[in-house]
Amino acid sequence: MSIPSTTRSGLYPAALKTAFVKLHPRALIRNAVICVTAVTAALTTILALRDLMTGAPGWGVTLQIAFWLWVCVIFANFAEALAEGRGKARADSLRATKAETMVKLLASEDSPEPSLVPSATLRAGQLVRVDAGDLIPTDAEVIRGVASVDESAITGESAPVIRESGGDRSSVTGGTRIVSDSLILRIVAEPGKSFLDRMIAMVEGAERQKTPNEIALNILLCGLTLIFLIVTVTLDPFARYSGIVIPVVTLAALFVTLIPTTIGGLLSAIGIAGMDRLVRANVIAKSGRAVEAAGDVDTLLLDKTGTITFGNRMADAFLPAQGVAERDLVHAACLASLADETPEGKSIVDLARRMQPELAAAEAGGQPVLFSAETRLSGVDLPGRTLRKGAVDAVERFVGHRLDAALRARVDEIARSGGTPLLVAEGDRLLGAIHLKDVVKPGVRERFAELRAMGIRTVMITGDNPLTAAAIAAEAGVDDFLAEATPEMKLEYIRREQAGGRLVAMCGDGSNDAPALAQADVGVAMNSGTPAAKEAANLIDLDSDPTKLIEVVLVGKQLLISRGALTTFSIANDVAKYFAILPAIFVAAYPGLGVLNVMGLSSPQSAILAAVIFNALIIVAMIPLALRGVKYAPGSAAALLRRNLTIYGLGGLIVPFLGIKAIDMAVSALGLA
Repeated sequence: MSIPSTTRSGLYPAALKTAFVKLHPRALIRNAVICVTAVTAALTTILALRDLMTGAPGWGVTLQIAFWLWVCVIFANFAEALAEGRGKARADSLRATKAETMVKLLASEDSPEPSLVPSATLRAGQLVRVDAGDLIPTDAEVIRGVASVDESAITGESAPVIRESGGDRSSVTGGTRIVSDSLILRIVAEPGKSFLDRMIAMVEGAERQKTPNEIALNILLCGLTLIFLIVTVTLDPFARYSGIVIPVVTLAALFVTLIPTTIGGLLSAIGIAGMDRLVRANVIAKSGRAVEAAGDVDTLLLDKTGTITFGNRMADAFLPAQGVAERDLVHAACLASLADETPEGKSIVDLARRMQPELAAAEAGGQPVLFSAETRLSGVDLPGRTLRKGAVDAVERFVGHRLDAALRARVDEIARSGGTPLLVAEGDRLLGAIHLKDVVKPGVRERFAELRAMGIRTVMITGDNPLTAAAIAAEAGVDDFLAEATPEMKLEYIRREQAGGRLVAMCGDGSNDAPALAQADVGVAMNSGTPAAKEAANLIDLDSDPTKLIEVVLVGKQLLISRGALTTFSIANDVAKYFAILPAIFVAAYPGLGVLNVMGLSSPQSAILAAVIFNALIIVAMIPLALRGVKYAPGSAAALLRRNLTIYGLGGLIVPFLGIKAIDMAVSALGLA
């Protein structure tokens, strides 16, 4: 979901125009700090025009102060508008995938003739048929058929995916297109409420609600603004008592430079940009709360299959029984698997042909016995030979006797190593075992080490037995595992973690994951998953990549760190403004305050003007950082705090001293004050 270059080039002019539109009081009132700054700028502008018309001395400085206060407001609005513009550009690209089409409405699953109706008239629960080349009109669930679906308009992935009735691949999204075959769908979304509609609303920012952390920070900023307002107002009577009169413009400049305008102007842009980064990762958040919660996650639950491992178990070795030649076992296993279309069956044939090249010419013959969930066996009946392969207990029942001690030891060794043992039999004779290995994805161990460095505990969820689960958990490097997991066990595990005060994230795609996804603080559903899973989760991964949960955590942490870093910088740089403006105000009455003019500023007028200009320019300078986000490096909370204080706290103290001094020199050289 990238933004076209032509759209990107138009973002800045559009954002600048929107920045002026946001000067409307109804827009300004949503940001207390910038609203107060705008009111102060308006007051200063009136005073400047009054002085200009009456010819009062110093009107030029007053007019410059008013100008720079408006620059501060405009660029705070510009930052928010630019962040919103990025989302709207992505929304436009998504909206282009929506089309008003005629769809084939069915009265029932077996209706011979559909009726054509506009897609906008569809209602939840109605049945439609889509054929090759048809656009899926809205979110639906497959109730009959298997077909390839092109989801590139939504996910950006060019390869079609399989969607079929039943299981965890029955959900289809409006705006995608059928490539082959046909499907009968049950509509699950009302018009205007499809997943695509929600995506558009979310990336546009139209439904972005302030998160609890953002609300708390806004309250803090409002409190600081009120405190500095009281401080500024009380300075006037104190000055009069000291025998000096402070111009209203000077008090206005002092007030605006002391309140946290930097973070106040960028706070909304930081939140919108954080959501935008998630959208760029092809993850749609139903709420900003979920993104922030991801940044605070303590426990991460991941499915083993497809997340930690590739999912398809692969044949790794043939282990013959006592008195059986390996060649005979390999040959029998290959014949028994030729008609097996499962990934495991194909991997057995591939390994057998690598070990015995002459088997490449072997063809399926006789009567194939296909795998079924009831028998857990597959094989072939040849003239004079009956070959079977399958689960250990199923093959034992087939041959009518138990394993001998030697073969049992080999089977147990496979299970302890994290593999899955299959037995091969001919008639009532056991020929040996096949070691199926669930291959851990490369790089997963390193990713889990990164999460551990962040203080996040990883838990693998699997339906495997404890021995197998323990072996794979050790190889993958997770901190804990939940074996033989049922939906009830997942839910109980999450509740137990939350009762201990920890935030939990998990991903899932099936209806059986829905309770746990709803209970988790951060639930990521796969776009390929069932409607129940997507409804229960608060984040949806369009790529259906379970490892994306790690990326979501990184985005959440970057959002929180960016907000904290810029807040630290904003509050810290107020110290320099104290040293710039307070001596300028009172040095005439109290010459001893001249020692506080550590920057050696030229005059009281230039000091005040330099502080106001710096206050506006620092917002402009920080816009790219607010939109890009502060880079996150895994580490402990104490290390992150030290880094934050060192870079943004110390930087917030030093940069204003240098900046205000440089601006003061320029102002004096140009004769502006």
